[in-house]
Formats: sequence, C-alpha cells, structure tokens
Amino acid sequence: MADSAILPSSRLGSGVSEGMPPDNEVVGPLPETDTKKKGRERLLQGLQRISSSPSLARLSRPRSASSPYSMGSLSYASLSSVPSPLGQPSASSYYSQTSCANPSSAPTSIPGSPTTEEPPEYICVNDSHLSSKVKLAGKLKAKEINLWKDLPHELKIHVLSFLPQKELVRISRVSKEFHNMCFDGQLWARLDASEFYQKIPAEALAKIVLSAGSFVRDLNLRGCVQVEHYKKAEKIAQACNNLQRATLEGCRNFQRPTLHSLIRANPRLVHLNLTGLPAVTNVTCKVIAKSCPQLEYLDVSWCKQMDSTGVRFIINDCPNLKDLRVREIEGFNDPIVAEAIFRTNNLERLILAGCEDLTDSALQIMLRGQHPEIDVLTGLPVVPPRKLRHLDLSCCNRLTNNGVKALAHLVPNLEGLQLSGVTRLTDAALEPILATTPRLTHLELEDIQGLTNALFSQHLVKAPCAPVLEHLSVSGCERLGDSGLLPLFRNCTNLRSVYMDNTRISDLVLAEAAAMVTARSARILQSRPQPTSNDSSSHILPVVGLRLEVYDCPLITWTGVREIMSRNTEVPRLPKKQTTKDDSNTNSDATNCSAEQPTVQPCNHSYPAEIISLKCFYGWQMTVDEHTKRVLDGKLMAARRLERLWANYMQANEEAGIDGSGARRRRRRVRAAQQVHDQDAGDGGNGAGGVGNETGDGGPRRRARTTACIVM
Repeated sequence: MADSAILPSSRLGSGVSEGMPPDNEVVGPLPETDTKKKGRERLLQGLQRISSSPSLARLSRPRSASSPYSMGSLSYASLSSVPSPLGQPSASSYYSQTSCANPSSAPTSIPGSPTTEEPPEYICVNDSHLSSKVKLAGKLKAKEINLWKDLPHELKIHVLSFLPQKELVRISRVSKEFHNMCFDGQLWARLDASEFYQKIPAEALAKIVLSAGSFVRDLNLRGCVQVEHYKKAEKIAQACNNLQRATLEGCRNFQRPTLHSLIRANPRLVHLNLTGLPAVTNVTCKVIAKSCPQLEYLDVSWCKQMDSTGVRFIINDCPNLKDLRVREIEGFNDPIVAEAIFRTNNLERLILAGCEDLTDSALQIMLRGQHPEIDVLTGLPVVPPRKLRHLDLSCCNRLTNNGVKALAHLVPNLEGLQLSGVTRLTDAALEPILATTPRLTHLELEDIQGLTNALFSQHLVKAPCAPVLEHLSVSGCERLGDSGLLPLFRNCTNLRSVYMDNTRISDLVLAEAAAMVTARSARILQSRPQPTSNDSSSHILPVVGLRLEVYDCPLITWTGVREIMSRNTEVPRLPKKQTTKDDSNTNSDATNCSAEQPTVQPCNHSYPAEIISLKCFYGWQMTVDEHTKRVLDGKLMAARRLERLWANYMQANEEAGIDGSGARRRRRRVRAAQQVHDQDAGDGGNGAGGVGNETGDGGPRRRARTTACIVM
C-alpha cells in the first residue's frame, strides 16, 4: 500500500455502525479486487473507497448523530475488540445499535473495574493526500530551526566577544540586528583603536564611544588624529565616565577644556598616558592630582607646555603612584621637586631620560634627601632604601660620577639601569653600583667613552648580578675589546641580548658566545625527558636564545660569522655517566677497581634548544638571516648547505683578491671556461663524443665527459 497513513482509531467515529461485525471477530484487510473492473463493479468500489476515507468527513460539515448516514453506519472498517484486563467483556460490547445513533452519557465500563488508559490503536488508511501533508509538515518543521535566532541575547553577546574589534565593525553591516548587537556596550569594555586608527573615520569612532558609554574601562586612542573637531572630542569626553585606563598619546587635536573634563569625569583612573599632548600644562597636572587619587601610572613625556612643578603636584597628591615617566621635561634641578620624590618612596619606575637640567645634587636629594644623617663607621647615609626597580637616566649630560655613585647601597631592588649617553661617567661610578645590586638584569651603557675592559673583566664578572644578567648594551664604547668581553660570556651564562656594535671585539668573542649558548642548550636538552624514536618531544624546534649585534666592528670577519652559523646547526651532545672497570696489572695481587668516567654520547633530540640571532655587516646580513630562518624552521640540512656554499664563496673571493695574481688567476679561469663553452657550442653540444675528440676548429685535446656529467 503505497499511499497509506497510520491513523489512531479515535479518528473514525465514536460508535459502531449497524453493519459492523461482532466484537469477538477480527476483521482482516479488504480483499484485493481486480484492477480491471468494468461498469457497476468499478462504481461500487469507488463509492466504497470514498465512504471509508476519514478525510472526506473532515472536509464536509459534521452530520447529525441521528442521521442514518453517519460515518459509523457507512464505514466498512472496524476495530477489533480488546479484552478487558479483568476478564470482563470489553466496553465496546455494551454499545447497542441505538447507542451508536444516539450516544449515551452513561459510563460504558463495569463498575468497580480499574480504569487503565490504553494506547490508541492505529489502522492503515489509503490516503495519498494525507500522507503528503504529513511529509510536508515534517519538512516545514526542519526548515524552521534557526539556532542563532533562538539563542538568548546574552549568549549572542558572549559569542561576539571573541571577535576582534575590527571584525565587529565589519560584521555590523550584515543587518540591523547585527548592527545593534555589535555596538552593544558590553563588547567595548576595552576600546583599542590603535590597530585601525588610520581607517576608521571620526564619526564611526565617536559612535562607538557613545554606544559603549559607561561600559568602556580601557580607552586607547593612540594616534587618532581624526578626533579633531571640538564637539566630537567633547562628546567622547562626556560619554566616557567610568574609565580606569586612558591612552591619548598622539591626539594632538585634543583641546585643554575637553581634556580637563575627561579627567574630572573619571576619578577611578589608574593608568593615564598623555605623551606628546600640547594641551598638557601645569594646570592639567593639578587637575589630575585633585581628580585621580588612585593614579598608579602617568606618562607626560615630551609635553613641552609643562615643567617639574606639575610633576610635584601629582607626586604630593597621588600616594599610589608607582610608574612616572617624564622624558625631556625641564626643571628637575629644583631641590623642592627632588625632595618630593624622596619623601614619596613609592616609585618603582622613574624615567628621566633627556632631562638635561638634572644635576648631581638633585639626584642625590632624590635618593638620600637633604642633609641626611651619615653613619660614622660606613660613611653611608642613614635613610630607608629606595623601592626603585627601573631607573632611566639616559642623555642626562650634566651627571657625573658623584651623582651616579649615590645609587650604591640605596637601590637593592634595582633590576634595570639605563645610563646611555651620560658621557662623563667612568668605571669609578659603576663599580659600587654593580657590587650592591644583586637583582640587576638590564644594563645599558651606550656611548660612554670612559669605560674600560677592567670594569667587565674584574668587577662585573664577580658581581652578585652576574648569574642573572640578561641584557647588556655597550654600543659605541670604542675602548672595549676581547679582554673585557671574553670573561663576560664565560661567567654571565644567562645573557639573552648583547649589543656590541662599534667596539673593538674580534671573532674570539663570537666563538665564546657560541660556546656559551651551545652549553646552555645542552643543559636544557638534558633537563628534558629523553625521547624515544616515535616521541614528538624530540622534534621541538629551536628558539632564539641570544641576540648579538656586532655590525661596524672592524675586527669581525666572515670566519667568526661562520662560527655562529655552524654552531646554530649543531645538536649538542649530552654527557652521560657510565661505570667502567679498569683492571690494573701493576701488582700481582691487584684488585679490580671501578671508576666513573663521563662519556659523551649523541642524544635523541633532533634540534638544538637555543640558537643565536646575529646582526652583522650589511653585506652578509641577508645570508645570515636566511640561515637563521632555516634553522628556526627545522631545516638543518638546508642551513648547513647554505653555510657551506657561502663559505666557499667568501673563500674564493679572498683568494681572488682585487688585483695582482689573484685577478690574473680569475681572468685565466674565465678564459678557460669560455673556451670550453665555445668548444661545446662548436660540435653541436655533443661534449660526450669520446676520449680525446678533436674539435672542428683545431682546439686542444679535451678530457672525455660522460652523459652524466653533461646532465649535472
């Protein structure tokens, strides 16, 4: 039955017609009739099919229950009687012929019998129209499923929160719904426009800020010069009233009233960056001091309209200030400002680079105060140690040894010290500092001509900070050479970057640096578990462990550069201890003794743990960069091949020279190669004609070449 549908028995009427068989008989399927019937039989069969279809009853108006032509009297299909669970006759057996026509409201079950709800019975009805409707309804239900539409708004916002802000602006064009969701304030709690500030117009930026409103906690408008209109900037300042971090670096079109209103509207500011703003003055600093008592970070570098007086306002009224950056600000020779910095003793980072007014006396007041008590035994001031961890005094040209030497014994937690460009310093200023700063990791001493090799070979290598030193910059110190920096690489084994350009070092320093990195790489590989043949840990690619800059060093040659390249492709061997028994035959009663001897065996690791990134002469730099790239990608064989070819090329250039016998030898080789080429072209390219072939033009006798040689 192709067009059959399963319907419950309740759809066929509530009673039993007169022509229905008794309850104890089971009615089977209708007998199949011959499809080729004629006349009266075909008409009767069609009427029978129409009368037994329940869809016809639904399409017509309901008939009266007393009508003799009801569905119950015309239906030829009946349900088989279901026996009662207690052995009593079924409820359908209590129906009479009159009850079918006039259904009674009396109960049909036996009193006292338990009422059990039986599942509805189903019969098979030939109705192609009904089955097609059922299939169509299933298809419609499947098409109506929309996962994104059914999600709650909170989940949609959570999904969109994983997209970058640049992508949020892009997908806001999809529809109005996406536009409203993409500009929801919850997605813009951190607004960083520095990544797309060149492409976003001022109207769109103002719209984002206005839509986010008080949701914005971190506002970064670095470089957004398009916020130039006074009203647009004023709208941004009024909308953001819950900021904790604000970066306005480069927004040179910000007006002073707008900046003041923005600061006053955000008393919870913790991080404020106003680098290079011409609107910043001493009055602005006073507004910051009164409105932002929780301020911890302030950067007012290169603000030419203010001086150290504004810095004093902020230091006095912001007790939580830990990071102060005031590059190229004038007036730091004022002892009142220096005394304010001494009294606070909360600063962990102080950037005074380019403050040319800073003098030795002002620096001493910052560190020990005015008229401190001096210890009779040690000669040191009796003051609490400073909490400074990073100090930048670069390009403070008025400082000398007397001022910088005051750092000794007063900054035990110092981790970074930058003295580049302080040209008046010598070894005497740095020796006590290196001896009293055990946590020093970054040291920059560029362009200080007074430094000698003794500072590094005798003091730095013996200082308590030598094992933890990571960064050293001595660029431009032309008096430094191998005697000072060779001991440095032997003792400071934790170095990560060393800048030695414009010094007098040679290839020996590069070889020592390569040996140091190789030994450190071996220790790292030894600390890792020994991998098996199928273990993926043996295929961990190397990383850059040391960065060297040695360009403009006249004593550096390509041999030292090749040493670095060769060590980068070398997988270090791991030492293993094995017990070997040595039998001594010197005496007749000698006993067997065992001694532990360290033996070196190849490890199962495929790559070194660390390599060196080198900056050298510009003519070699492209080759060095390509070699480093291949090593970092794990292509050690390709890197070795490149190193070998480059070494052959450099050696050939050295042998050839510029003039003299080398030039004559090179010209002779060129002529010989040209003759061979002409001979090959003369005989049609058949250079493999046999042993001792004479060319057609009477050329010299040539060595026989095989076909393989021609292919190669």
